[in-house]
Amino acid sequence: MASSTVIAVDAMGGDEGLSVMLEGVARARRRFDEMRFILVGDEAAIRDGLKTHPNLTAASEIVHAAGVVASDDKPSQAIRRARTTSMGVAIEQVKQGRAGACVSSGNTGALMAMAKLSLRTMPGIDRPALAALMPSLGETDTVMLDLGANTECDTRNLVQFAVMGAAYARTALDLDRPRVALLNIGTEDQKGTDSIRDAAAQLRAASHLPLSFEGFIEGDRLSRGVIDVIVCDGFSGNIALKTAEGTARFVADLLKRAFSSSIRSKLGFLISLPATRLLRDHLDPNNHNGAVFLGLNGLVLKSHGKANALGVENAIAVAAKAVRDDLSRRIAEDLSNFEAKAA
Repeated sequence: MASSTVIAVDAMGGDEGLSVMLEGVARARRRFDEMRFILVGDEAAIRDGLKTHPNLTAASEIVHAAGVVASDDKPSQAIRRARTTSMGVAIEQVKQGRAGACVSSGNTGALMAMAKLSLRTMPGIDRPALAALMPSLGETDTVMLDLGANTECDTRNLVQFAVMGAAYARTALDLDRPRVALLNIGTEDQKGTDSIRDAAAQLRAASHLPLSFEGFIEGDRLSRGVIDVIVCDGFSGNIALKTAEGTARFVADLLKRAFSSSIRSKLGFLISLPATRLLRDHLDPNNHNGAVFLGLNGLVLKSHGKANALGVENAIAVAAKAVRDDLSRRIAEDLSNFEAKAA
């Protein structure tokens, strides 16, 4: 099997267990019949789980790993056991060229630390960034990064994130010239920290890159669909992501409570059922699952720990598209062009 058609899956990672991971992979297999998988984890448990997924059995190879990275393991602890855990061995399949990408629903900090240590960063990249697709009111989703890999970032980091995020948007969203903005406390040029303002100045001068820098964006416009790539440090990005997820759950719970408050409300719910289903599907994080670590010498994707089978399927779909579109090469080329012009 060519590595470009193979996805390595940490079958033991995630909060929902092996059965959900295998169901998600089986769904992905039905969606991409040319795809092959390396399932990493407890061999006996995986073989037993595959009995209910005959379509997946023929398209999979099992690589045994006895250990599992726990959700509360510190990255330093996980790194010491990398060679014996399903997460570490899955990443190793990418390093060895046996898989085009790795997907894990496990501990984010451990996944970041293991991936960076094993695969290393691309030449010229100081830090990798975690990027994900977020729902918006626009015609496409919005790419946002960094979502937690780096709590503190300087000007160079933010500029590199913007270049990498734009390259990702060109593949994931099929955009020729993505609109890029920096998350800030205001849209005026004088707002924000020195790092943010300096990053903006460098991006404005980078007119040769396949992106359109639109300046700053505030938090209340993240989901409006007016920007394709939103760039920030990991501290701000993670807070923004969790706030957006919490708001989505709040709206869903509020609607549920309102529609069950009276007979008239229940009748209104039946009438508005198509609209509420559309809202539910748009806000469901499983429909937007799959965050990619950009800037590594290999593709590693983080699936949400609580993702259901649909979420796992979508994370694998993101990985498959990134491999097919040769995302790593596009990032390397854009960064090389930026550095050449800046020199």
